[in-house]
Parts: sequence; C-alpha cells; structure tokens
Amino acid sequence: QVQLVQSGGGLVQAGGSLRLSCAATGLIFSINTMGWYRQAPGKQRDLVATITSGGSTVYTDSVKGRFTISRDNAKHTVYLQMNSLKPGDTAVYYCNYKGLSSDSWGQGTQVTVSS
Repeated sequence: QVQLVQSGGGLVQAGGSLRLSCAATGLIFSINTMGWYRQAPGKQRDLVATITSGGSTVYTDSVKGRFTISRDNAKHTVYLQMNSLKPGDTAVYYCNYKGLSSDSWGQGTQVTVSS
C-alpha cells in the first residue's frame, strides 16, 4: 500500500505561479508512474500530467508550455510547477501513484486562480 501526502496550492492571481508537491511512502515499486489530476466543481477528474520512473512525461493539451511535472526518485516525490495560471485552472488537484497492482490517490489540494 502506498500513501501520498500533498502540499502546495492556494490562491493566486491570473498569470501567477504555484508549485505542488506529493510525497509517496509505503511499499513503492521501483517502476511506477506518478501524476497529477484535477477536478473542477461539477466536472469529472481529468489528467493534468504524468511522469514515469524513467522520466517520460505526458501533459494534457491545455497545460502544455505552462506546467512542468518532475520527480525526485530518491525522495519518492513528484512536483507540478504551474506557471501562467488561468482561471480555468481552478480545481482540486490530486496526486496519483500507479505501480504494480497499486493505484493510490493523495488527499487533494485546492488551487484557485482569480481573474
């Protein structure tokens, strides 16, 4: 079982930046994918970005060029640097870990971008 603890987020004006962090503990498989998803009010949870333990990344189109996902494998931590934030980025952001037979979620972090 893997536990995820998120930090970061908050309120920022449009055009600003925020950084999210997510630390994984527990039975961590060396080959895994960690990522960020977000859920706006009344909408489904959607993928934002993922990164494999080998460093391969995937981004949803709407954040390409603005968000950067990275990880520190030694610390089992994944980061999401969010720049040029827009009101449409407002959502609860969730960290995710997928490895072997485990699929775990963080507690969620509110990101609010004011216009």
